[in-house]
Amino acid sequence: MPELPEVERAVALLRTIGKGNKIIRVETSEDSIVFQGLPSHEDFGREISGRVLKDVFRYGKCFYIELEGAGRMPVLHFGMTGMLQVRNQAPLQYMTKIQSSEVWPPKFMKFIFHIEDKSSLTITELAFSDARRLGRIRLATHPREEPPISRLGFDPIISMPSPMEFRTLVLRRSCPIKALLLDQSFSAGVGNYLADEILYQAKVHPEQRCNTLHQTQVDALHREVADVCRIAVEANADVDKYPSHWLFKHRWGKGKKAQSMKLPSGEPATIKWITVGGRTSAYVTEVQCLPHKQGAGTEAATEEESDLTLLSSDYDDRPAASHRKRKRKSKTIGSSAPTEEPLREKHSRLRKR
Repeated sequence: MPELPEVERAVALLRTIGKGNKIIRVETSEDSIVFQGLPSHEDFGREISGRVLKDVFRYGKCFYIELEGAGRMPVLHFGMTGMLQVRNQAPLQYMTKIQSSEVWPPKFMKFIFHIEDKSSLTITELAFSDARRLGRIRLATHPREEPPISRLGFDPIISMPSPMEFRTLVLRRSCPIKALLLDQSFSAGVGNYLADEILYQAKVHPEQRCNTLHQTQVDALHREVADVCRIAVEANADVDKYPSHWLFKHRWGKGKKAQSMKLPSGEPATIKWITVGGRTSAYVTEVQCLPHKQGAGTEAATEEESDLTLLSSDYDDRPAASHRKRKRKSKTIGSSAPTEEPLREKHSRLRKR
């Protein structure tokens, strides 16, 4: 799904096309799920049409459009499959097959802005589409002070906390560190692939409990949260420009013939997949190790969520809703071996027969 870098790229596109120009018309398509807090999709278009686009801003995975004149501002979230597309240009997409730029309006379109250039008077059409309908379109008077943005945690690019503040935020939690990184009320904008990259670069196992981390580990996490997000944004979310030593280049092999990976030393690396916080997590066994007292297959091997307050069901990055312990399944490149059913659970089940 689009994460912080992909949303930043979309913001840059919209800013380039629209800043200082007027939205002369808005086409909308009925969708009571994606359009939130509005009587109808048509109300969105009526409130936006005829206003000048002053600027576009991102916070976490949300972005909002500042408009001149009376009225509210659009607040947008891509969800899993949301995207922007300019007419006659390929859409901005994330790890999926690019749609044809010749199809217009694009399939699953929710709205189209008709933007008039103040100099040339030419019209540019920009569409927001969302196939899985997990994106959200809202209007807000003060976007940064209203939900959903007001409920978000720090943004690694905009408002990264100091090392000491970060240490306090992390060490008071008891959930797996991967679940905490995915919680948008902790780190806004960090999604699954960014979290895996941060943990790999910091050499921290995704299942390690936050309150068991050493100071050196927390400091490494603080550094990598900022650095990984910055590097991805500087690359304009172009995956071909991501560093060759990133786990990102190799993490997509689950269920397929996986690519080989080598450590900087030249030694082979083993990528393993587990479920943490309700999400599939990739990690390198030679680099990311659990402390002995928190071995795999014990309390750590559960689909446990962050113990922060969940934002809302609108967010696909929310951790799993249940605290129930579940049998962990894991997959390693070249092999597949789920863990054994716990003996206590097996005997209990047999007694009930």
